[in-house]
Formats: sequence, structure tokens, C-alpha cells
Amino acid sequence: MPGLKHEKLCLPPVAGVDEAGRGPLAGPVVAAAVVLPAKGIPRGINDSKKLPAAERQRLHDRLLGCAVVGIGVVEADEIDRLNIYWATMKAMTLAVDQVTALLGRAPGHVLVDGNRLPRWSYAATPIVGGDAVSTSIAAASIVAKHTRDRIMIAHAEAYPHYGWHSNKGYGCAAHLRALREHGPAPIHRRSFAPVTQAELPFARGDATESFATHHNS
Repeated sequence: MPGLKHEKLCLPPVAGVDEAGRGPLAGPVVAAAVVLPAKGIPRGINDSKKLPAAERQRLHDRLLGCAVVGIGVVEADEIDRLNIYWATMKAMTLAVDQVTALLGRAPGHVLVDGNRLPRWSYAATPIVGGDAVSTSIAAASIVAKHTRDRIMIAHAEAYPHYGWHSNKGYGCAAHLRALREHGPAPIHRRSFAPVTQAELPFARGDATESFATHHNS
């Protein structure tokens, strides 16, 4: 289970940062920054990938009630402009900027999951596998994952062909098959190869019209 060893080595307040959604073919990349309370940290915080959805939701709701939380969202069209790496860095920056605004000061230190840091002025340390060893980063992973999942479930209502209520935009077989049959939806990442390839059959006509025809059928 994650602990507070890394946090105790840093100047407080310490913000943990993680992201969700680098790999999917559709939807935004979402980052969260979390400053845990000095007392009353919710029990059960762990790497979000190791928690069932119901437990992520419970912890997400608890964290919003007791921690300082910032969220950064970068949508698919901006991912296409920046590329997924820089879009992720921007989402992390937006999340920490939001925490800074809520605190009224910059965090004393930021712990970031991974091996790279955004180009920012915050004192920060990257930690590979940070969501497994740092409670603050694990908390951020829960908030980011739950937030993004809710976004994709909402999009699934508008674009039901792709199964986003279950696959959350990842390139599973059913999602890829729907891409080939219906073409990309407006929130697909056009710069990702499977989406680019799926869009080719629609290039001679109006892709938006083709999608709308299938969507409304």
C-alpha cells in the first residue's frame, strides 16, 4: 500500500499529481493534484488501477470533502494539436495551478507520478510508479481516474456505438469495430493511428455527415 514516506521528506504542503487517459482513442486526458489533510486521510487509498469502480467513487467523494483537489482536463482536439505527451503535461499544470489558487500559495513540493515533469516553476519530484508508493499520488490517481470515467460515461450517452460506458475510450475490439463501421466521433483523437486509419474510408465524403447518419439511425 502507498505511504507518506515521500511526503515527509518534502516541504509542506505537498501535492500529489497523477493523470488518467493517456492511452485511449477518444476523450480527454485528465490530471488531478491532491493535498491531503494533516489528519483524517481516508482509509483504503491505493493505486486507482487496483481499486474497483465503487471504491474509487467512495474515495473520490471522501477526498473532495477533506483534501485540497485540483483537476486539469485537456480535450481531444487539443491533444491532437499538442500531442499526448504535452497535453498530459498541460493537464498536470492546470491541476496544480488550481490547487495553488485554492491554497492561496504554491505547494511546498509536488510529487508527480512518472519520470518526467512539466515545464513549471513548482518544486517537484517525479516518482516512477508513484501511485504505488505515495499516498498523495495514489489519491490523485483516484480522482483523475474517476473524473475521466464519468466524462466518458456521459459521452457514451451521446455516442452509444463505441461502448464508452465500459471501455472508457480505450481501443478494445468492440471500440475498433465501431470505429470501422461508423467512423470517428467528434471527441476521437484524430492523431492516434487507429482513428486515422478508421477515418480514411470516410475521407471522400463528409465524415461528419456519415457519422451523423449512423448516429441517428
